[in-house]
Amino acid sequence: MSYFTESTWQDWLKDSIDIGIVSYIIYKLILIVRGTRAVQLLKGIFVLVATWAISTWFNLYTLKWLMNQMFTWGIVTVMIIFQPELRRALEQLGRGDLFSRGSSLERNALSEQLEHVMRAVQHMSKRKIGALIVFERKTGVSEMIESGISMESRITSELLINIFTPNTPLHDGAVIIRGSQIMAAGCYLPLSENPFISKELGTRHRAAIGVSEVSDALSVVVSEETGQVSLSINGMIVRDINEESLISKLFDELTPKVSSKEKGVLSSLWKRRGD
Repeated sequence: MSYFTESTWQDWLKDSIDIGIVSYIIYKLILIVRGTRAVQLLKGIFVLVATWAISTWFNLYTLKWLMNQMFTWGIVTVMIIFQPELRRALEQLGRGDLFSRGSSLERNALSEQLEHVMRAVQHMSKRKIGALIVFERKTGVSEMIESGISMESRITSELLINIFTPNTPLHDGAVIIRGSQIMAAGCYLPLSENPFISKELGTRHRAAIGVSEVSDALSVVVSEETGQVSLSINGMIVRDINEESLISKLFDELTPKVSSKEKGVLSSLWKRRGD
């Protein structure tokens, strides 16, 4: 009897571990494809599976035969369709990011990227160069990314400054950042229709508020008229935000567990570079 109980307990533990690992892998894969066109493709695959189930249940021979033919090459088709996502997953697995805690960037990498963003913002603020930088978070903004010019470039202050330099092809739209990359520039964002927004705010600020209303994205705006820097989040906008508050808020939102000491280090570094 004791042997049977021990065996059952071991089997239960093994099954629990097995289910837990598979569930975690599926969760991570969902994080990878979220906000990409792969979500729409998954919906299409779900429709095909549902059609196959219906044809099997009601014995619709012709439809069932057609579905079976499609599923014969289904694995190869899925690998081709999801090639970018699979490549990204393998790259993350190679870097050890697939099983890392949370989906935020490593703190050191995030510090370096925000340093580039802040240098660009400071440069454009002093020269009154209008700019709109969007940080994608959990809610995907792929449709807005597709409205602009694809870049998928490393984040550098020089690139951001060049993008927003007046009279260049991309300076009027928004730059959207996903993770460690500038995904696209010249992007069109939805304008907020909130009637309580100050009449002093122009299209750039309304677009920053608009994207934060329909998603959880963060938007940093540099005013072309005053050079003031504003931050929009959750449909609200903080105008003329100071440097320390901006860097602190970006850190809090992009990686909530960062320490106050790290915030101070980056803030001090930003100030020294601006002097």
